[in-house]
Amino acid sequence: MSALADDTRVRSRLRLGIPLAIGAAFAFGMSGAWARGLIDAGWTPGAAVTVRIWVAALVLLVPTLVALRGRWGVLRRNLGVIAAYGLLAVTATQLFYFQAVAVMDVGLALLIEYTAPIAVVLWLWMRRGEKPTGRSILGAVIAFAGLVLMLDVLSGRSVDVGGILWAFGAMVGAAAYFILSGKRDTGLPPLVLAGSGLLVGAAGLTVAGLVGVLPMAWNTDDVTYRFGTVPWFVPVLAIGIIATALAYVLGIASTRLLGSRLASFIALAEVVAALLFGWLLLGQLPNLLQGIGAALVLAGVVVVKLGEPAASMSGDPVLAPPGEQSADALEDGASSDEAGRAGARTGPDHP
Repeated sequence: MSALADDTRVRSRLRLGIPLAIGAAFAFGMSGAWARGLIDAGWTPGAAVTVRIWVAALVLLVPTLVALRGRWGVLRRNLGVIAAYGLLAVTATQLFYFQAVAVMDVGLALLIEYTAPIAVVLWLWMRRGEKPTGRSILGAVIAFAGLVLMLDVLSGRSVDVGGILWAFGAMVGAAAYFILSGKRDTGLPPLVLAGSGLLVGAAGLTVAGLVGVLPMAWNTDDVTYRFGTVPWFVPVLAIGIIATALAYVLGIASTRLLGSRLASFIALAEVVAALLFGWLLLGQLPNLLQGIGAALVLAGVVVVKLGEPAASMSGDPVLAPPGEQSADALEDGASSDEAGRAGARTGPDHP
């Protein structure tokens, strides 16, 4: 009976967590196409990303305060986590990536950043002793090969060493996003972590702009996309509300349900989403090799899922049975049994 209840709990988390993770990936994936319109209209990447984060932070401010419900002690106890999330998962990822693309090919910079899932697997191996299975390694290789084809980085162009280092910095920030999002021992609802982290990130990007590290230029000209011309605030709101505020909340919620490792590999679907929205908004149609690469990315994600370790051997909350869950899985403002009975219900702690 216990095994049956445990299996039901795992399935319920997967049923909710996987759609949330895919939703986060597609929300994040549309940001590049919307931002490209702004950049073509004269915005610098730094200005676009800073406005993006500020809009998201302000949109989530009131919901964050409501979800916090006056528990300021929880906020104070987690100032370190919030600061790390805002500075690493938000500011560093965005800032380092744009520094990289300033001196090297965009595709190669993005490819390096999207080695983050492999970094997550290595971190969990070193930190928790969760050795990846052969299937997980094979899935990582397949997904990586797909990314190489999708991003068209085999042209033999020379790259800047400094740019590579910036891109690896973005990779570290992306890995931190998955690891910090998966922490369940903080008592912080996903909405609170997203809102407070984005506020810290917005402040960090603003400081980077003020000191001249991140070039800032913007205007109020109309922006043209494949479907027509829109006022400047349309892409700004789309990026800030959907591709950032909603994306971060969905990302944190899904990572807590699935664990950092599985969620980070599902997030590779963001590259597929970026190609899709690039076609819908900008008319940029991927070639045959990119299409094959997209299929390989999805195949790699499936192989990684099949290669997930047995429940008794994993520290990921979606896989660990109630009697063997780590402290991370036992604290999230409610007991794990309660979360299981509610089928990982939605609410302030599980948007």
